[in-house]
Amino acid sequence: MLFGGRSGEHEVSRKSAASILANLGPAYRVTEVLIGRDGQWHVDGVPVRFADALDVLADQNVVFPALHGPYGEDGTVQAVLEWIGVPYVGNGVLASAAGMDKAVTKTLLAADGLRIAAGVTLRTGEHPTPADQERLGLPVFVKPARAGSSLGVSRVDAWWQLPEALSVARMFDSKVLIEPAVNGREVDVAVLEHPDGRVEAGPPLEITVTGAGFFDYDAKYGGGARFQIPADLPASTTEALQDRAIRAFHALGCRGLIRVDFFLPDGGEPVVNEVNTFPGFTSASQYPQIWERAGIGYAELLDILIAGAVKGRSGRSAVPGGVPR
Repeated sequence: MLFGGRSGEHEVSRKSAASILANLGPAYRVTEVLIGRDGQWHVDGVPVRFADALDVLADQNVVFPALHGPYGEDGTVQAVLEWIGVPYVGNGVLASAAGMDKAVTKTLLAADGLRIAAGVTLRTGEHPTPADQERLGLPVFVKPARAGSSLGVSRVDAWWQLPEALSVARMFDSKVLIEPAVNGREVDVAVLEHPDGRVEAGPPLEITVTGAGFFDYDAKYGGGARFQIPADLPASTTEALQDRAIRAFHALGCRGLIRVDFFLPDGGEPVVNEVNTFPGFTSASQYPQIWERAGIGYAELLDILIAGAVKGRSGRSAVPGGVPR
């Protein structure tokens, strides 16, 4: 179990890992590898050198990287695991990196014909032009391009609020998106790849925010939202959402799992808001809850993901000789 990390989602990762460990069956013997906020690696609670941590990881049958955000969900750790030739749960380097960057995600999904929210991408020192502001309209959401859990996200209802919103977003990433608010219901769809290669979308989950203006960090982890599974939708709309979620899975080259978050305008084509290549995995998180409602309990879900990781690696060549020195 690999968890923790240097991102702002360190605590979320620890909570995901705790839930996973609590639901693993007795057949598994687990080694816990924690990455501290400072980058220090720990094996079963003992600080170790990075090289020693790699030796431990390389000796495992499979690694479950329960990591969220930069330095974990963005392909960084996945590249290390590929390098040492150990099977691991979830998405590979490319899908993880692309899925972490909201601007890249939107480009890839749009190229596959999926509807995405319009927006402007800003890099260091850049600001939206008057033409951008006119095209976007108000309100808009300002968000870091490469952060999760709604960290650094602000709603802007007047343009004088924009400089502060940009400053907040740039605390988490130098690359920032400005997107117009999309009027519509907020619906998530979980996608799961089974060990036989079958890709399945679960029942849609609708989010209703009860204590905040939008589904921000506090709403996600402080009980300020209510989930309805399945969402009260016509069968045709449910099928469309599931179809688009599976298309997003393939467009990004995913494996194992993904959660696709949509806005659903009245009578319109679903709009992909963003994706999560390793969504929250606490017992209260959307992804496990969706599959629980579909008849796949938490323990069985873990079995499916682990079996898929091991089977997927069996058809690929491992790095000979273990960790290079």
